[in-house]
Amino acid sequence: MSDTPTPDALSADAPTYETVLFERDGAVVTLTMNRPERRNALHPSLDRDLRDAFDHVSEDDSIRAVVLTGAGNGFCAGADLSVLKDSPTPEDLYDHLTTRYLPLIEGIQSCPKPIIAGVNGMAAGAGMALALACDLIVMADDAAMIMAFSQIGFVPDSGASYFLVRQVGYNRAFELAAEAQPIGAEQCHDLGIANKVVPSSTLLEATADWAQHLAERPTTALALTKEALQFAQDHDLKETIEFESELQMNAIQTRDHREGLSAFLEKREPEFRGD
Repeated sequence: MSDTPTPDALSADAPTYETVLFERDGAVVTLTMNRPERRNALHPSLDRDLRDAFDHVSEDDSIRAVVLTGAGNGFCAGADLSVLKDSPTPEDLYDHLTTRYLPLIEGIQSCPKPIIAGVNGMAAGAGMALALACDLIVMADDAAMIMAFSQIGFVPDSGASYFLVRQVGYNRAFELAAEAQPIGAEQCHDLGIANKVVPSSTLLEATADWAQHLAERPTTALALTKEALQFAQDHDLKETIEFESELQMNAIQTRDHREGLSAFLEKREPEFRGD
């Protein structure tokens, strides 16, 4: 995924953004952060474009899976530190994080479509949080992540602490945050951060294939599954079972449930439509 998609590859009716490339192939959309000269560091324009793109994806029922990646040689270098050169006040920094990064990360988490992060190059700081917010992570074998915050005397932000401690536990999360050393793709896989590691030359193909497979699954059921798993992280067993039961009331009314059940009884492959 180091190559930037050409204009010809972009759908004629796709939305256009200043810093995000929106590429559609059937029911799969690839969002490419497009600030390669800055290693796709987060910037007001990129934050805005990503939020708008995920809003579009969430609202378009014909889109059934999403890939998020970065143009050039890096996934996302984290926050564009040039915003700190004017020495913002603590209050300004708080507003910066809560009005820009919070809605972006929440938008990814609440998106009802499965999202795969295709991590090429480095995912650093808030860029690592961006990847962790996705449902699945595929890393190129030469890619890496880094909890870079402590290198500049900062604490993890953008939800990085929220996601990391849930994935690797407190002790390992503290180690990764305190040491702020690159975490290679294979180590990310061993830690359970990355789902798959593939040769860098096949990252685009691998993520597209997986997204296409997910796009052929029952989309509403996957959206409800995301809700169930996210709820379960912060609630007890009784509350979780009750919430699952509420979600199941929605699932049983879908066309995909009826198709899946019929296919099972008829011993054939189901043809899910996403509704």
